Amino acid sequence: MPGPYDLQIEDLLEQYRRQRAEAAATRRRINETTSTVTASRQTVKITVGAQGEVTAIEFPTGAYRRMAPKELADVLLTTLRQARAEALEGVAGVLAEQLPPGVTVPDLLQGRVDPGAVLPEDPAMPDSVRDYVDHGFQGETHE
Repeated sequence: MPGPYDLQIEDLLEQYRRQRAEAAATRRRINETTSTVTASRQTVKITVGAQGEVTAIEFPTGAYRRMAPKELADVLLTTLRQARAEALEGVAGVLAEQLPPGVTVPDLLQGRVDPGAVLPEDPAMPDSVRDYVDHGFQGETHE
């Protein structure tokens, strides 16, 4: 015979399963985030992934051939920085809706967030379930 807290515990487990599924979907969306930036004059086109890793460098025109090495290097670095910034903005957009109030994506990514602000030490649950978890069933035994 089910105990008095079985339904509440099942509800909590279902909530946990939903949160795990949402976390997996968020991870997939982050991993799918890319940014492609093309420099002025179509000199270079750079694509980066969610972590800022370069996944493609293309030279859509022959404009790079007429550039001094320093000028080409500057264009590459500028385009790469812009692509990384845009990818980070994309990741921030995915994460922003998942974070608790007061926690920002830049603070999270730069390690300035207290883990307790994102994941409290004690999970949320009704007091009756908390008492059951902490002390076990204190009522009559049904056999």
